Amino acid sequence: MENKPLAYRMRPRTLDEVIGQEHIIAPTTAFYRMIQQGHVPSMLLYGEPGIGKTSMAYAIAGSAKKHFIALNATTAGKKDIEQVVSEAKMYNGILLFLDEIHRFTKAQQDYLLSHVESGLVTLIGATTENPFHDVNPAIRSRCNQIKQLKPISPSDIITVLKRALKDVERGLGNLSIEIAEEQLERIANGTNGDVRASLNLLEDIVYASEVENDTYHIKDGTIQEFLVNKGFSHDKGGSAHFNVLSGLQKAIRGSDTNGALHYLARLIEAGDLTSICRRLIVIAYEDCGLASDMGYKTYLACEASKAVGFPEARIILANIVIEMCLSAKSNSSYLAIDKALEDVRNGAHYDIPAHLKDSHYGSAKKLGHGIGYIYPHDHPLGSFGGWVNQQYLPDELKDRQYYYPKEAGKEKTLGAIYLKLREMRENK
Repeated sequence: MENKPLAYRMRPRTLDEVIGQEHIIAPTTAFYRMIQQGHVPSMLLYGEPGIGKTSMAYAIAGSAKKHFIALNATTAGKKDIEQVVSEAKMYNGILLFLDEIHRFTKAQQDYLLSHVESGLVTLIGATTENPFHDVNPAIRSRCNQIKQLKPISPSDIITVLKRALKDVERGLGNLSIEIAEEQLERIANGTNGDVRASLNLLEDIVYASEVENDTYHIKDGTIQEFLVNKGFSHDKGGSAHFNVLSGLQKAIRGSDTNGALHYLARLIEAGDLTSICRRLIVIAYEDCGLASDMGYKTYLACEASKAVGFPEARIILANIVIEMCLSAKSNSSYLAIDKALEDVRNGAHYDIPAHLKDSHYGSAKKLGHGIGYIYPHDHPLGSFGGWVNQQYLPDELKDRQYYYPKEAGKEKTLGAIYLKLREMRENK
């Protein structure tokens, strides 16, 4: 144990030692009572790195007093799974913790699933990804419980750090350490809610500090040196990444400038300019839509951002995000195309009116194609240009309306034109 990192040594031994996650393992929960009575079903735990998925699994095993084996799906082979099954038969049942379960191969699954079904192996899978998206349905269907762990608050992390400072057996309690409450807060706030990183960081800081009269004196400068690049982590391909993008879009849609800037900052810190630009262009047309000119403005801002790159691109992105937040909003075009797509997907792809069919070949007129078509540009309509009352939809859909204008920003003008033309069509 002495050579193990502090975070490993301080893993909770029972559910009562787990910090945070009260929504799952508070003594008043049914889940807690179930585990305390020794009943452990197969389950999935998911959440961000360092928030206690592995610790939760160890604590469940300790509370239920179950024989426990931990593996990582990225490195475990079929022989490892065979060994688990062999031990399970020896102990008449085993609790298997499988980290990164979304990386589990089909061969491993096929071998293990029957043993999970029979109850010989109780599976606790952990993943940083959304299990409903990334975990194989065959595995998911055999897990009775799917629990989402929440980020750990700085105050809870401070509790763990203090516990480690006092614990003589597993922690740093055999050392004399002079550390202020404010310094513990800096460590807790500097690791993005990652308990594992906080504990290991504390140990590094202690052993990097000056010793005087057998006491480790923690200095602010030492903490700052070790905190560099510790505060933010972001997996560009993971579920958390798409949650941040979703937060950005919904904040812009809701005209919340500060919320949008927060999520933009997280994406900028992750360095993912491609995802930012792609999502902003979508937002410009989906949420700002016809009510504003944000479509071309956003495209130009994104192209400018790509041209200059980070860190300067942050300025351009901040400009366009603030303008998008404060611009008029309309989703009418988004709703219109989805309504039209719904018709097409439900079989409403009827024959195109003959006068609209292609007539640019010699025998077209023999088929009746193009006959009766009226060229709108030959019929001026004031400053609008050309317009003629003519049927464009198939006969079966001739009265169908997909677009319903909204009185928002620029769309007030566009919508008024649409309604006027519709009125003229209906009155002729």
